[in-house]
Amino acid sequence: MTLGYNGKIAEVDLTEGKVSEYWPDEKILKDYVGGRGLGVKILWDKLGGKWRSVDPLGPENLLLALTGPLTGYVSGTRICVTGKSPLSNGIVGSTASGEFPLELKTAGYDGVIVTGRAENPVYLLITDDGAEIRDASKLWGMDGKETIKTLNREIRELLKERNPSFGLWKEPGMIYTGPAGENLVRNAAVMEKWSHACGYGGYGAVMGSKNLKALVAKGTGPLPEIAHPELLQALLDETYDAAFGNPQRNFWGTGAMGYSTGAQSSAEPVRNWQEEWHDERSIGVINFETRNWVKRYWSDYGCTRACMKLAVVKTGPFKGAITDNPDYELQAYCGTNLGIYDPDGVVYMSSVIDDLGHSGINGANTIGFAAELFQRGILNKEDLDGIEPVWGDAKAMGEMAYLIAERRAMGDILAEGTYRAAKAISEIKGVDAMQYAVHFKGIEVGAHGIRTGKHSPYLGYALSVQGGDHTSRPRPPMSEARSTMGDTMVVCTMGVPRLENIIWRYLKVVTGWELSQEDWINVNGRRIVQIQRAVILLGGPDVVWDPEIDDDNPPRWYEPLPSGPFKGSAPDRATLMEERKTAYADLGWDSRGIPSSKELRKLGLHDVDEVLEQLRT
Repeated sequence: MTLGYNGKIAEVDLTEGKVSEYWPDEKILKDYVGGRGLGVKILWDKLGGKWRSVDPLGPENLLLALTGPLTGYVSGTRICVTGKSPLSNGIVGSTASGEFPLELKTAGYDGVIVTGRAENPVYLLITDDGAEIRDASKLWGMDGKETIKTLNREIRELLKERNPSFGLWKEPGMIYTGPAGENLVRNAAVMEKWSHACGYGGYGAVMGSKNLKALVAKGTGPLPEIAHPELLQALLDETYDAAFGNPQRNFWGTGAMGYSTGAQSSAEPVRNWQEEWHDERSIGVINFETRNWVKRYWSDYGCTRACMKLAVVKTGPFKGAITDNPDYELQAYCGTNLGIYDPDGVVYMSSVIDDLGHSGINGANTIGFAAELFQRGILNKEDLDGIEPVWGDAKAMGEMAYLIAERRAMGDILAEGTYRAAKAISEIKGVDAMQYAVHFKGIEVGAHGIRTGKHSPYLGYALSVQGGDHTSRPRPPMSEARSTMGDTMVVCTMGVPRLENIIWRYLKVVTGWELSQEDWINVNGRRIVQIQRAVILLGGPDVVWDPEIDDDNPPRWYEPLPSGPFKGSAPDRATLMEERKTAYADLGWDSRGIPSSKELRKLGLHDVDEVLEQLRT
């Protein structure tokens, strides 16, 4: 038995209606650990040889929900959801916090692999007795809050009926897809709790394509045995002390950045990235605190920071809208990106996004893109079923979210995500809409601009194997391997301060393995990144990325900033293209951006090397 793991993953074939178990051997676990890394390995082993032909929204694709060895032992719990992305045609490791991973692990499983497609809507229930497929017909079409309430009630009644002597059953943990995912909106999120999301990658649409509404878990067993239980408490105390040492992050969370990232750093999306600076103090976190917060401390299992809040619109046209803080990404994308600076409007827009199962970053990026097309007269209200998405109009922007989730009128095209929508609209309207699309290899970008050169590296997103994911940007010449740590151990980087310094000690305490940061960056993490680079270049079936063209920033980010203290700032493309050559070599890629045979074989990825020969010829 591998310490820190249950050693088994539930494997569910929805087409056949069968449930089995996958038992990864210890070498695979040592090499790929869990979460993003293990997901990459499983996807490559099962689909790598035929990657280009696999439709991400077809039954052959896999949906994986994976824990890591540190799940349940470290402050906070997260799940990593992955598969072939319907946005990039690559692999994205997308994580969210909540109780689902803890319940899954205490039910005896380290994760779930789903393949096939159910004939009718279903959900999976994982308990101490195993995994089972259950009817979800009545859940189909429900928004987030209705889904949670209905499943909480149903599962508690079911467990009480099955085991009446247990006592009072608490609610289960769950991840689910909303109406956007059900209708195959390509950038739809996999949701957890009310307002948490595995937002990047479009895996809500993968769930929808499989007729899979939710994965629900309730476990009553202990966490797996660990190597050094006597040392765990001291590590936790160290983590708690570090977390308590940053009271601003604990009290306001990332919501403290909603004003400062724009006003001070000029790195926040404003009206679909037409600007990155604003001085609108109304969006400062103190206004959310005094106007909208009704619960100041809300956390996931074991989290010391409790940086989440509960925000409600108390009066006015949006009264009753309820969501998290919102955090920085939603303040930016559901706020400044849409020209909305009123806290009530931001809370309302965030709640609509959450309820529909849109990604707060990706879906709101698409809405901002559409709003700019409306601003420029490329789209009109007839295209948008009567909606006029004027900057700052939260009601209209909320209607746009429904238009896309329901695939009505032009919403049917916008539901394909910003990149594919820009291509289609360019053809329909006879204009170049791509110049307004801010994405990286099909994945809409996080709310952290690069034009000042201070907040984010110029080539970070362009070279990321996860496209626009702001949590996974390499900082050339440094590899992206560093950012795979949290996603692979599946821990919250917010809840564990100084993660890079302490995570290896946690890993040894839990598993007994000796692994260093240097080992990770040069071998384990680098191996994960190279597989991800391979599959995003293989792509298919509808899009294949060309490194010479697509390892680049969107046109908008070469436009000089029009305002603010960094007015006129923008990267020089010719200089960046020269820097890209050096970055390729540092990352182990050849002059065309393809992982070199030498690099892959050094990492033991001989099978990946053989498949990539088709790109080298």
